[in-house]
Amino acid sequence: MSEPSTTTGAPDELRRRLGLSDAVVIGLGAMIGAGIFAALGPAARAAGSGLLLGLALAAVVAYCNATSSARLAARYPASGGTYVYGRERLGAFWGYLAGWAFVVGKTASCAAMALTVGAYAWPGQAHAVAVAAVVALTAVNYAGVRKSAWLTRVIVAAVLAVLAAVAVTALTSGASDMARLDIGDDATVGGVLQAAGLLFFAFAGYARVATLGEEVRDPARTIPRAVPVALGITLVVYAVVAIAVTAVLGPEELAGASAPLSEAARAAGADWLVPVVRAGAALAALGSLLALILGVSRTTLAMARDRHLPHALAAVHPRFKVPHRAELAVGAVVAVVAATADVRGVIGFSSFGVLAYYAVANASAWTLTSDEGRPPRAVPLVGLAGCLALAFALPVSSVVSGAAVLAAGALWYAGRRLAAGRD
Repeated sequence: MSEPSTTTGAPDELRRRLGLSDAVVIGLGAMIGAGIFAALGPAARAAGSGLLLGLALAAVVAYCNATSSARLAARYPASGGTYVYGRERLGAFWGYLAGWAFVVGKTASCAAMALTVGAYAWPGQAHAVAVAAVVALTAVNYAGVRKSAWLTRVIVAAVLAVLAAVAVTALTSGASDMARLDIGDDATVGGVLQAAGLLFFAFAGYARVATLGEEVRDPARTIPRAVPVALGITLVVYAVVAIAVTAVLGPEELAGASAPLSEAARAAGADWLVPVVRAGAALAALGSLLALILGVSRTTLAMARDRHLPHALAAVHPRFKVPHRAELAVGAVVAVVAATADVRGVIGFSSFGVLAYYAVANASAWTLTSDEGRPPRAVPLVGLAGCLALAFALPVSSVVSGAAVLAAGALWYAGRRLAAGRD
């Protein structure tokens, strides 16, 4: 039996002020960011010459997830995303598990974004820069400063300009060789699946539109239109960049690159572009990190209010009006991970958690009726199967650690319910 919804239509409901173009920009801001700067190298190590196949597979799964999420958001236009959908459609435990998967997966995403800042801004001191970035942005969030809509547009425009410069420079240089795109014997089914799981990390931001359902005008029409538009634009951009970088570096060199877009610019003979790429990547990663810390801390606040996490984390600062304990807790965990982990391991762990989150979203969408705006049956089915396949095709360390953390969350839930039953 599901717990009652926290969306009541009370005076504390958020204002619906976002139109279609705003929703598309928010989706682009969440997707066209540091993910493409960070994920190409690890994905190339997994898939080799099958990198583009992995990108295509990740896009298919992302499309199914986006469609399911959009239909659910139109039905439940409240903040919380799959935390709400799972609770309302599948029961309290599945909503909780989705929220837990989001918190742990996106906390890892924060660390990946911080490490991306370090890899591009100061490669020799990537971990130190990553920790400094986390501390700085946690302080900014603590003071109640939020990234506004105009800043999102500026960051999206800047990142698109950098990606376009890299793609054009690489494709028109003498170092470009389209023969490097040929699929060789090094491409295996397992490698392509693993690459798709890692590249999924770069697409996962489309849910940002759905989680803002309480602030979108006419959500039943706007969200289902905005999500596929944003996803389609992102796929085209990523495909062009992946083709350009692979054509210059080749799969083997790309696999060993810590900052692949910078190295592609250098290999193309455009040394002048390298600092621009580094600055663009750092800007994109900082923007993503700021938004991610905000999102994770707010989900942590919501779960703490429902006592799914320690209730002490539900405190709101009396002056700054922010969930300061949740933000400090998230910042501390992210800083530790950023100081000790490598970016491939963090991306893999993040992808596992986020794929589990979307598996619950697809299962929830499967229960919708035709009157409730259910997508074609194949969409949630392919989405659910794809999420599970990609999650368990990730590196073994990511699967083991991700499954262990989800199991720990489930045990916490069971223990809390058992303790409540004894009261």
